[in-house]
Amino acid sequence: MNEEELRSRLVERLTDSGHLRTGPWRKAVSAVPRHEFLRGGFFQQVDGSTPTAWAPVMPDDPRWLEGCYDDASLVTQVAGTIVPGDVHGEIMRAPTSSSTMPGLVVRMLEDLQVDAGHRVLEIGTGTGYSTALMCHRLGDESVTSVEVDENVSTRARVALGQCGFAPNLIVGDGLAGYENGAHYDRVIATCGLLTVPRELIEQTRPGGTVLVTLGGWLYSSELARLTVHEDGTASGRFLGGHISFMLARPQLPPPLGPVWSRDLVDLGLGGSGSLE
Repeated sequence: MNEEELRSRLVERLTDSGHLRTGPWRKAVSAVPRHEFLRGGFFQQVDGSTPTAWAPVMPDDPRWLEGCYDDASLVTQVAGTIVPGDVHGEIMRAPTSSSTMPGLVVRMLEDLQVDAGHRVLEIGTGTGYSTALMCHRLGDESVTSVEVDENVSTRARVALGQCGFAPNLIVGDGLAGYENGAHYDRVIATCGLLTVPRELIEQTRPGGTVLVTLGGWLYSSELARLTVHEDGTASGRFLGGHISFMLARPQLPPPLGPVWSRDLVDLGLGGSGSLE
């Protein structure tokens, strides 16, 4: 199948699943080519690997294009800096950036309840695919997206430009929002949060919406939609369904630190010295 056929199949799949519910977002998914945001390849989990190993899938791989249009999250960075093009073979490191599964992306965009003219702040640009969908729906001038990783932001900017989009892209700590563009009608976080930063509420206009994924270090999380009130407070409810995102980097758990030989023996692993 070519990319247009794959994109059409994805639209049908997301519509049938109930994630894609309205015409404007259906048009956006139909128009925005997800594969353009994965030109650097993605990592695929190696079956049966323990601990989990990842192998790169690059654009010259026959699996690449169809993989881009699966309703699946695709890992695009591991260990904070390593991208698929850096690896030959396999790597056993933790994922740190990904292209979120389209079903979750469009479910959140539908739940954001945007209207024409709304200004949106996105926390976590990632590959830029969700940013592109919002640009298609609202226009470039209405979308601001903040990404903590400069290299990730740069790759997103290139992909967005290739697709004809030019939103306001900011490199910085998304948990602080982007005050220079406030106040926003909608704020959406495409990374997991332990708490809702006060700055995101303060930068949203009264009556506006903040949509975030709240959870903990054990990966139990829920999508929460809050309405900001005139007195600067916000309230809302959980929307149901287990929603999982990589945690925002400033809220990641502290490093484990050295594991000593006694700990390894207790775990049945044996050995001597320390493992860092």
